[in-house]
Amino acid sequence: MSTQRIAFISVHGCPLARPGSKDTGGMSVYLHQLAQTLGRLGFLVDIYTRVHDSHDPMLVTVDENVRVIHVRAGPVRAPKNDLFRYLPRFMAQVKAYQQKHNLNYAMVHTHYWLSGLVGQALASEWGAPHVTTFHTLVEIKARARAGEKESDARSASERQVVASVDRIIVSTAHERGALQRLYDADEKKVRVVHPGVDLDLFKPGDQRAARDQLGLNGHHMLLYVGRLDPIKGLEVLLHTLASMETPRGVHLLVAGGNEHDEEYRRLNGVARKLDVQSKVEFLGSVEHTLLPLYYQAADVCVVPSYYESFGLVALEAMACGTPVVASRVPGLEAIVKDNRSGYLVAWHCPDAFSDRLEVLLANDALRQSMGREAHAQAQEMSWDGAARCVAEVYAELGVLALS
Repeated sequence: MSTQRIAFISVHGCPLARPGSKDTGGMSVYLHQLAQTLGRLGFLVDIYTRVHDSHDPMLVTVDENVRVIHVRAGPVRAPKNDLFRYLPRFMAQVKAYQQKHNLNYAMVHTHYWLSGLVGQALASEWGAPHVTTFHTLVEIKARARAGEKESDARSASERQVVASVDRIIVSTAHERGALQRLYDADEKKVRVVHPGVDLDLFKPGDQRAARDQLGLNGHHMLLYVGRLDPIKGLEVLLHTLASMETPRGVHLLVAGGNEHDEEYRRLNGVARKLDVQSKVEFLGSVEHTLLPLYYQAADVCVVPSYYESFGLVALEAMACGTPVVASRVPGLEAIVKDNRSGYLVAWHCPDAFSDRLEVLLANDALRQSMGREAHAQAQEMSWDGAARCVAEVYAELGVLALS
C-alpha cells in the first residue's frame, strides 16, 4: 500500500478553508474534490498545507483514504505574498512528519508555485516523481491585467519548477500553449486535464423555493461568486450595474470576501460612489454546500474576470442550470459556449456586459433555454472523469491506484 501513497503539497491553499475568503478560492475546491475522488479510486492522499486557523488540528481525516496535515510555518495570518520566506520551515515540518510516521510517498503532486519549490526538493529527497499544477501563472496574469503585483521571486521560481518537474497538469489547451511559449516548457511533459464539478451538489432546483429559503425578493438577481481580488473584475460589474436600464429592479449578490479585507472595503466604497449600494448585497464568504441555493436563485451568474486558468464558478453555475455571462478569456472560453450556455464578453467595459445582461433579463424563454444548455454541458465534466485523467498521468510515471 505504501507504493500508492500520494503527497499533495499546497502551501497556502487549504482544502478545508471556506472558498471566497481571502486567498482562498477555486484551488481549495479543486484540492478537496480531486483528493477525495482519487481516494475513491484507491489512492492514499495526504494533503500538506499551512495552518490557516489557530484552532486547526494537525491531522484531519477527510475520509478513509484522504487526510489533511496542517504544519506551522510562519504566522498563521501571514499574507500569501509573504509565504516565500517561510518555505524552508514548511519543508522541514513536512519532512519531520513524514519521518516520524515512517511514510513512503510514491508521488508528489504540488499546487501553485510556492508548493512547486517545496515539492521539487522533497521529490528529489524521496526519490519520487513530481507532478505539478500551477493553477495560475504569473506571466499570463501580467499580460491579462496591467499592474498586477506579485513576488519578485515568482517568475523565476515557476521557470525553475517547469524545468525540473516530471509532468505538468494544466486545465486548458491555452495554458499548455502559454507554458510552452512563455516558459519554454517541454511539450512532452504537459497534460491537459479539465477540472470537474460536484454534480451531486450542484444541480438545478426550483428558483422560487431557493429565493424563499434565502429570503430574497422578486427582483432580477445577478450573482457574483469568488474572491474579492482586482483580477476577478468585480469593479467592472459594479459599473455595469450602475449603467443598466431595465424595466424591473436588478440586484447583485456578491458571495465572497470578508468585511475586514481591504478589497472588500474598497469595493463597498465603489458601490457607494456609483450610488448602487442599495442594489448590491455583499454576503461575505458563503459555505460551499450553500452555494447551489444561490446559483439556483440567480437569474444570471456573472464572471467578469481578467484571467482564469479555469472558471470553476462558471461551471458550478451551469451545473445548477443558471446561464453565465463571462469575460472572453481562455479559462472561461473553455467552459461557457457563447450564445448557447450564456454569453462571452470581449471587452472589460460596463456597456458590453450590460448589453448581454439586459438581453438575458428581458427574455425569460432565452434565459431558461440557455440554462438547460448550460446544465447539459456541465454533465460532461464530472470530478470522476477528471480524477481518472489525473490517474492516467500518474500511471505514466509508474504509480497505479489500488483498485
